[in-house]
Amino acid sequence: MRQIVLDTETTGLETSQDHRIIEIGCVEMINRKLTGRHYHQYINPQRNVDEGAMEVHGITDQFLADKPLFEAIAKDFLTFVDGADLIIHNAPFDLGFINHEIAKLPNSVEAIEQNCKIIDTLALARQKHPGQKNNLDALCKRYGVDNSQRDLHGALLDAEILADVYLLMTGGQVNLNINDQSATDAGEINQTSTIRRLSGDRPALRVIEANEHEISRHQQKLDSITESSGKCLWQAE
Repeated sequence: MRQIVLDTETTGLETSQDHRIIEIGCVEMINRKLTGRHYHQYINPQRNVDEGAMEVHGITDQFLADKPLFEAIAKDFLTFVDGADLIIHNAPFDLGFINHEIAKLPNSVEAIEQNCKIIDTLALARQKHPGQKNNLDALCKRYGVDNSQRDLHGALLDAEILADVYLLMTGGQVNLNINDQSATDAGEINQTSTIRRLSGDRPALRVIEANEHEISRHQQKLDSITESSGKCLWQAE
C-alpha cells in the first residue's frame, strides 16, 4: 500500500482569482511506514504573493523569482504521486489548486483524482472528534506530535507532521474524558512520550503486544462471562 502525504503553499486562497501554488511537499509511506523518499519543490507562480498568505508561510516574491514554473516540474511531481493514496489535510483546497495548475498545462492531463485515491484527514478528524478544533496544530496537541518547528507553514514540514498525525489518528489511541472539556480539547494522548521530528529514516510506531500472563487473564475473563451469561461474543468458536 503506497501512500503519499501531501501539502501545498499558495499565493492566496482562491483559484477563482488565479492564485497559484508556490510550494509542494510530499512524503512517501509504504504499508504505513515512512520510506524516507520525498518530493519537495518551490514554484514560480508568475504573480505576486498576497500579503496575508506571505504572513502564513513567509515565502516572498523575491525568493520565488528564480524558481521553475509548474509546467517544468509537473511531470516529475505527477510521476511521484501516480497511483498512490494521497493523504491531505483539507483535501479540497490542495486538490483545487493542483487541478488549477494542471488545467494550465499545454498538454491535456487528467485531474489528479483520476489517478490517485484521496484521503482527507480533516474529514477523518471531524468524524473522530466532532465539535473540537481539528486544524493541524490542534491535532498535533491532541496526538502528542511535536510541531515546535512550525513557526511558519511549510509544505514539506507540514507533510511530515501530518504523516505522524495520520498514523496516530488511524492506529493510535487517545483518552476520552467526557466530564472534563479542557482535557477533551487537549486530547491527552494515552502514551508516555511525544513523537519528535527526526531527520532521515524514523522507526515505526511502537506496538505493545500482550504477554502470556495477560492473554491468560483475558481468557479467564471471557470464560467467566460465558459461565454467567451462557454466551460471550469475544470467545473463539
